Amino acid sequence: MKFKSLMTMMVAAVAIVMGMSSCSSDDDEPEVAVAEQVAGSYDGNEIFVVDNEESSNDTKTYQFVKATDVSIDMTIPEVGMGMMTIPSLSVKGITLSKDGNTIKGRLASYEGTLKGADGTDKAYTVSDLTALFSDKTVVVTFALKYGRMPFPFAGTFTGTKK
Repeated sequence: MKFKSLMTMMVAAVAIVMGMSSCSSDDDEPEVAVAEQVAGSYDGNEIFVVDNEESSNDTKTYQFVKATDVSIDMTIPEVGMGMMTIPSLSVKGITLSKDGNTIKGRLASYEGTLKGADGTDKAYTVSDLTALFSDKTVVVTFALKYGRMPFPFAGTFTGTKK
């Protein structure tokens, strides 16, 4: 008889615990997609280094556009002057992941073609791209190979969301 009573009490305790833990609020707000959280314009400092020499250090605006819920496209603004100008470049398919309040973007490589300052088609490759978003700031690092240049640029951008 004691065993039956003990079992009944245990089943009742389990039922109460299960009933309490399954209750939740129905008014939870859905989480915004990571791409929507970082999409926008960021103003900041862009530094390009080629062959260990700083070739550009300017204030620029980088654009990030939602491609999917977990990926963005980025526009690197024009850099240089005259015939040494590299037009603005699109980088598509940067994959995002979230860890706490930090969103990290990664892309191994992206290849594209555009019209150079001299009017000819120029191939470019952006590789080893990392973007770290935290609150309203972003830090982007990447390597850029443009046209037939013998050395890649090492690019760094640090900006704040407008």
